[in-house]
Amino acid sequence: MRYNNFGNTGIKLSALGFGAMRLPMKDGAINDELAIPMLRRAFDLGVNYVDTAPYYLDKLSEGAIGRAIKGYRDKVYVSTKNPIQNDSAADWMTRLETSLKQLDVDYIDFYHFWGIGLEAFQRWEGLSDGPLQAAQRAKDQGLIKHLSFSYHDKAENCKYILESGRFESVLIQYNLLDRSNEENLAIAKENGLGTVIMGPVGGGRLGAPSDVIRGLLKDKPASTAEMALRFVLANENADVVLSGMENMAQLEENARIAAQTGKLSDEELTQVKAMMEENAALAKLYCTSCDYCKPCPAEINIPHIFNIMNTHRVYGLTEHAKSAYGQVIRGEGWVKSADATKCTGCGECETKCPQKLPIIEQLKETHATLT
Repeated sequence: MRYNNFGNTGIKLSALGFGAMRLPMKDGAINDELAIPMLRRAFDLGVNYVDTAPYYLDKLSEGAIGRAIKGYRDKVYVSTKNPIQNDSAADWMTRLETSLKQLDVDYIDFYHFWGIGLEAFQRWEGLSDGPLQAAQRAKDQGLIKHLSFSYHDKAENCKYILESGRFESVLIQYNLLDRSNEENLAIAKENGLGTVIMGPVGGGRLGAPSDVIRGLLKDKPASTAEMALRFVLANENADVVLSGMENMAQLEENARIAAQTGKLSDEELTQVKAMMEENAALAKLYCTSCDYCKPCPAEINIPHIFNIMNTHRVYGLTEHAKSAYGQVIRGEGWVKSADATKCTGCGECETKCPQKLPIIEQLKETHATLT
């Protein structure tokens, strides 16, 4: 296993981190017969960072991590999160105490302000006794070793929080399909923060087979997921790459990839980025996601439908695209949208599209291709 210096904490963390949001379940509970041996195998392979949260796996993930680290506590750094629901310092502390109890630990190594945005953070800065003050008291009491935050807001809003001096590490999304936080990773490093990457395989998109993605390197990695992991691991500003592993085979494969001493060369990295930028530019020929076409009278989220189509047409991630569009048809997608067959052909969207795209025909094509 490779280890990286984690910001200014003085800690060395494994390049691969274990994301505990996809542990095997059975009959509505964590399947300890599978989950605990898998987690402990990860620790034995050198993975020393495990990330969980209060709501993962129907609120059962923290408890599973607590059981798995018995006998490993001095070897493993535990990360969890506070789902800040209001500005109350007392409520913030209650949630921390709940996580300590669920994990059955005396302290949490890396405790995150979960999914914060710039607006909320600036509001907390103006409070005399809010979440930020509660966090500092908890750290002074030894309940938290390092204060962190996870981030899902707009990329351009992150710089302020990174430079605030409040945090020692950040958990942020970065992958082949979404490099919007690349600059933020560099800013984090400049300010002494450790960096943890979530979504290295694009929320599962890059786990699907794609000759386009595999072909980004001459040696053609064994899988699209390997290409995705190698790309993120190659970023010198990425300290830990989280993977939500579901079974022992995934763990062994990811550990093998993370243990490789040779990173992508500068030439390979430049080539991969250039090709992905070309692909992104190609995707914009089909739709720039400007949203001018919205709202659709038939409640079709046209940019979302076309983004799904682009994962097939541009990136060759056909299996994922069909699965994602199937969710739209069944009304299960996290982005609400009617499917393309609901288009009435009114043409309202086409009159508003700056690119003058034949949206009606492309919707028909999308449905025919992905069903």
